[in-house]
Amino acid sequence: MAETPRDEGFGRSRYLPIAEHGLIGDLRSVALVGTDGTIDWYCCGAFDAPSVFASILDAERGGAFELAASVPGRTKQFYFPDTNVLITRFFTDDGVGEVQDFMPISGESTEAERHRLIRRVMCVRGSLPFKARVAPRFDYGARPHTLRMVGDVAVFDSEDLSLALTATVPLEADGPDAWADFKLAEGESAVFALDRVGGDVTPRRCPSMEAEEQFGETVAYWRRWLSASQYRGRWREMVHRSALTLKLLTYAPTGAIVAAATTSLPEQLGGERNWDYRYVWVRDAAFCVYALLRLGFTGEAEAFMKFVTRHISPGAGCRSGPLQIMYGIDGRTDLPERELAHLEGYEGSAPVRVGNGAAEQLQLDIYGALIDSIYLYDKWAQPISSSQWDDVCALVDWVCCHWDQPDEGIWETRGGRKDFLYSRLMCWVAIERAIRMANRRGLPADLLRWRQCRDTIYRRIMRRGWSEQRQAFVQHEDGEVLDAAVLMMPLSKFIAPTDPKWLSTLDALTNELVSDSLVYRYDPQASPDGLRGDEGTFSICSFWYVEAMVRAGRVDEARLAFEKMLTYANHLGLYAEEISNTGEQQGNFPQAFTHLALISAAFNLDKALG
Repeated sequence: MAETPRDEGFGRSRYLPIAEHGLIGDLRSVALVGTDGTIDWYCCGAFDAPSVFASILDAERGGAFELAASVPGRTKQFYFPDTNVLITRFFTDDGVGEVQDFMPISGESTEAERHRLIRRVMCVRGSLPFKARVAPRFDYGARPHTLRMVGDVAVFDSEDLSLALTATVPLEADGPDAWADFKLAEGESAVFALDRVGGDVTPRRCPSMEAEEQFGETVAYWRRWLSASQYRGRWREMVHRSALTLKLLTYAPTGAIVAAATTSLPEQLGGERNWDYRYVWVRDAAFCVYALLRLGFTGEAEAFMKFVTRHISPGAGCRSGPLQIMYGIDGRTDLPERELAHLEGYEGSAPVRVGNGAAEQLQLDIYGALIDSIYLYDKWAQPISSSQWDDVCALVDWVCCHWDQPDEGIWETRGGRKDFLYSRLMCWVAIERAIRMANRRGLPADLLRWRQCRDTIYRRIMRRGWSEQRQAFVQHEDGEVLDAAVLMMPLSKFIAPTDPKWLSTLDALTNELVSDSLVYRYDPQASPDGLRGDEGTFSICSFWYVEAMVRAGRVDEARLAFEKMLTYANHLGLYAEEISNTGEQQGNFPQAFTHLALISAAFNLDKALG
């Protein structure tokens, strides 16, 4: 648990560190809750909907839901055990209070459309004054709204969205915002509920008894879901927190899995490497399927396979091939990128972007990631259908024809296409896993052609992806630049983890890209990527590094690197995309990529330790 001093007064005009947040959600959208009790990121109804609260991207214009003790003190934040119910505690000279934040998960269509967000504040010792300020700023702070009081309900109306705020304490209007100022004695509580309203969904109060019931139901839901985990190894708490986080990043109506909960949190303060990650990357989602299957969560894998079948089957006519690298959570392919010039960005790190122009890139590695996840689903969950196999065959046939094209690669560089080794590697994976499925189940396939192509890719990588000068496999063919993506070579079973060429590569990566167990993706100075500035270490690569060392037999080194990596998590066990030179979390938060890699590294390290 983090312990954070709080400023006296109310109305925040500063930015909390990215890591000073917890995540809640209802499998449709999420909210970030700061350690000071402020919700400063929330998109109502869907991950990629326009924000309602976005003070994490602009402290003045973004909008926030502040709820805290109104006297000085310190705070701690933790999750109710084995759940995604978040508790923020306030320790003051007058007493101890806490805010319980959660979003009920309802199977009823009408209640699901309410997207209720509940904040239950309690005084557990002494007596405490509290203040709340609810200041939505619709459409990323660009669309005006009005506030009307309907009895004791505050209704915020914008052109496209209306929200109703109910509370068990009196609410007051102040221009477009709602306020509450109240005091609780020991054992007393107050409830705030924020609902989306309109159509069949009408404002409905949330009395204390109903909040208590929904708290219990939400706790029971998460514990019931987590009980399906088959993981019993070391680091169980971190593994299960990662699993709960991945589950929060799933969109229940379609089975989609988003890459992260946020947009435009910077990879470098003041830099331009700010991207919108609230979409379904084929690669990231496929790796999530692997991680969840490892733990025994087959339902999420099945839901994602249905998303694949429904929305991203080959033949969709994408300019980059039969698959696009990313999709909307509803399967849409049009994700135009634009900048929101009216927002200053986190700590002044503009631009703030929504949409993602990388959707139109060619990234050949996604075929390997997707087909590998289908292979594992077929092996560990249930056999794929004949129509799904037809789709796999179509994808593999396309890969056989196009694997040798230059592309933008896994890191979505904007400096031109190259012959990236990782893209070749994952094309090999796509064909090799399909061959395995065909052989294991006797499925029809052009095996002669597939084997010839697989072997051609293997020899190409060995010949042109290996640098005699560096004594290592390198970023792109006939180059000399190192890239942490090659850590996937032994993990994907392309090369033996104790092969001399691989051990030499591992040593080279350790010497050049590793800093205190943390791994840089590549050196932008040596391999220009079309963007200004630098970035931190990339957390998924750090966990890949642990797993590569495990497989190479360097178990003690791997364990130390893994334990070090755990110290960079935030107080709740959550990770952003990157870690800065000073150990701060950077980039979108929390990131699925990092948490799925943690699960895989923990699983394999625990297995090696016996």
